[in-house]
Amino acid sequence: MKDEPALRAALLDVSRRMLELGLNRGTAGNASVRSEEGFLLTPSAMPVSEMSPDSMVRMLLDGTVVQGGKPSSEWRFHCDILNARPEIGAVLHMHSPFATTLACLRRDVPAVHYMIALAGGDSIRCAPYSVFGEQQLCDDALEALQGRKACLLGNHGMIALGTDLDDALAVAQEVEFLCEIYWRTLQTGEPQLLTAQQMYAVKQKFIDYKKRD
Repeated sequence: MKDEPALRAALLDVSRRMLELGLNRGTAGNASVRSEEGFLLTPSAMPVSEMSPDSMVRMLLDGTVVQGGKPSSEWRFHCDILNARPEIGAVLHMHSPFATTLACLRRDVPAVHYMIALAGGDSIRCAPYSVFGEQQLCDDALEALQGRKACLLGNHGMIALGTDLDDALAVAQEVEFLCEIYWRTLQTGEPQLLTAQQMYAVKQKFIDYKKRD
């Protein structure tokens, strides 16, 4: 694991990249990364252009703020996900256009493309709507993320998980692309979906490639 100064710099960098990639805008979205004592989280209501490595809030996994100002209002689901998923090292939340569009339709993203398997299953689930910053949102997100590295939040946005910040950002970019593909196919009709057997074969391929790495 990187030391804290490096993690702070990486968290700022990924926040900037989400903005540059169009996954977030303004003060929307937030990001966290696991650290030795807990996790670092982006601050509340601060534009990325005004953030510095020192802006990041250090928290314990019981939700205690150890250092820094006010954490993102969504700190609860960052805390709950990192507690529930020890294999996860970073959590990104964004209001990207296509993921949010489907979230507003309350639609899961089915196996419209084989890369859906990147998120860990045959679909990307959409959690029910809950008020931001509340425990119900955390509970709904955890359920939608079971066995997955991404989910949509009803009428809200997307959560993407990764072993580290780079992995989480790669997942977020792929999920936004998949949401765009699904939305575009829906403009002309219902897409032809891959079967469970076809998706299983893809997931096995992914496992094989990881073994080679």
